[in-house]
Amino acid sequence: MSESTGAHTTPAKAWNEMRRGNERFVAGEPRHPRQDVERRAELAGAQAPHAALFGCSDSRLAAEIIFDKGLGDLFVIRNAGQIISSSVLGSLEYAVAVLKVPLIVVLGHDACGAVRAAIDSQSADAPLLPAHIDHLIQKIVPAVRRVSGVTDASPLDTQTIDASLVGREHLRDTIAEMLKRSELISDAVAAGTLAIVGANYRLLEGRADADVIVGSV
Repeated sequence: MSESTGAHTTPAKAWNEMRRGNERFVAGEPRHPRQDVERRAELAGAQAPHAALFGCSDSRLAAEIIFDKGLGDLFVIRNAGQIISSSVLGSLEYAVAVLKVPLIVVLGHDACGAVRAAIDSQSADAPLLPAHIDHLIQKIVPAVRRVSGVTDASPLDTQTIDASLVGREHLRDTIAEMLKRSELISDAVAAGTLAIVGANYRLLEGRADADVIVGSV
């Protein structure tokens, strides 16, 4: 029985299909669905993805591979460290309002370079970073500070900070900022037509585990 795609599905069904695809990937049994010539022709006139995915740009986080999806299945937005910006919010709002996706997956991962850079930036001898990189990682610094337990601006012993905990805190911050800044997204969640799942991807295992759930899945 093939998986259903398109906008006319529920948040719970969309997440269940994502989980099943990830389980196939973890088991080394991907189906590589909807990647043929017929599917390409079918999508030439329109798209109806069943989920939007906002994740880190890390080359190891290829969304369609991790979740064993095909052409037209996912509306994907990525940047280093999955940092909320106006362009990200605009893209996600397009997915929700125009494409009618019922699910947004926010995908973080272990061994994230942006998280590591944010931690290292808080040491006493931290080098200056290029301006645009620094602008990105500043969004992760509050999570670094919370995990360290040091709330003022004093330097940190960065070697003692658990990067995986920082990544999880940052994932929560990302979703909270998304809901705060986008009334359209928060209203869709309140109406029950949209859910948000924050997932952490483990590079070695290939598994994406739900860590934050907003809405009903």
